[in-house]
Amino acid sequence: MSTSVSDAPAPAPSRRQRITAALRRTPLLRNACLALLALVVVFLVLESVPPFRQGQLAVMAYLALAAGGLTVLTGLNGQLSLGHGAFMAVGAYTTALLLRDNENPPPLVVIMLIAMLVTLVIGAVVGLAAARLHGPYIAGATLALAVAVPGVAIHFYDQLGGEPGITVSLPDVPVWLGDAWFFLTGSDTTTRELIAYLGWFTVIVCYFLLANLSASGVGRRWRAVRDDETSASLSGINLGANRVLAFVVSTACAGLAGSLLAMVTRIAAPGAFPLALSLSLLAAVVLGGLGSLLGALIGAALLAFLPQLATDLGARAGLNDLQAAEISPLVFGLVMMIVIVVAPAGLVGSIRGAIARRRRRAALSDAKNDVTPGLGTETPGTGDDAAPPTQQTDARLPAAQHNDVSEKEISR
Repeated sequence: MSTSVSDAPAPAPSRRQRITAALRRTPLLRNACLALLALVVVFLVLESVPPFRQGQLAVMAYLALAAGGLTVLTGLNGQLSLGHGAFMAVGAYTTALLLRDNENPPPLVVIMLIAMLVTLVIGAVVGLAAARLHGPYIAGATLALAVAVPGVAIHFYDQLGGEPGITVSLPDVPVWLGDAWFFLTGSDTTTRELIAYLGWFTVIVCYFLLANLSASGVGRRWRAVRDDETSASLSGINLGANRVLAFVVSTACAGLAGSLLAMVTRIAAPGAFPLALSLSLLAAVVLGGLGSLLGALIGAALLAFLPQLATDLGARAGLNDLQAAEISPLVFGLVMMIVIVVAPAGLVGSIRGAIARRRRRAALSDAKNDVTPGLGTETPGTGDDAAPPTQQTDARLPAAQHNDVSEKEISR
């Protein structure tokens, strides 16, 4: 007796499929594995590139921190901020003040944590003041903040250095760390390399925490507020508290980014935090994919490497140094226009959409193959092995036979 294709038992999932399913069900485990993989990749990359590239990667690290925080605020919670550069300035000046004229400064990790806490407090105050604002109103408030904060540094010349800013003097690499590094790698480490490692370690830790926060109930509430404030309020979600919490988390990341910026550039000055910095961060988040941490990382890479790449291409095309440097904003603008037209959801959003469409087509194809009988197969009830009509009538479900017996007893 022949059987149909649909009656065949489903194949047992492979070990790889079981591991993939377990990682999808457990975001914490998946994010931990990705963080460990990222640590290995960072170590291999930083050990294989020259010092100049290490500096560029350090720049990408603080841009990735700021873009990740902005992704939480704008992509997950729906608050448009045009003043994240101001919070980076708070973190940078806090770091510069802690390192200025200090013969025995605290460890750099402690300095970054202090800068984060100071920025977090200021972000909480601003978030409470702007809790009832949304849309263009909060964008305008943060825009005013981005314009005003550099002026504060200029006004308090004696404390904040005015227009020249504060020079950041980094301490030497600790002896114990240098010895441990030489034992592990067989080479001496430099301050620039140490800052690059510190920056990327901070990025990995922050992205790990942000990814878990996004997958938790807090992240779901943020998305609910972003999608429909009325429905979120009716379901019992505190709109103001969730807005303030998202603002605090975002500004904490900006404070870490500003602290790392001061260490990388060795200066904290008003000119390092123009309005263009805040707008560039927002553009990076949109280019990579709004609401995606991977998109924020891609956008930070574009901000860090695209200007130098455009300058090199301009120099190869025969332009002088000034002209080649001025061409980078044009190239970045063209890239942004192309991405917005071709991929409105950002690079990551478009890639995910393409993968989802491919999976749907594959699922539809598999469904058609299951429904259509294969070559040499017969559907039940046809062919030589088909049961006679009387047998087919009796071959019913037990429940149906029981109902017939009950009806006969009632009729008697």
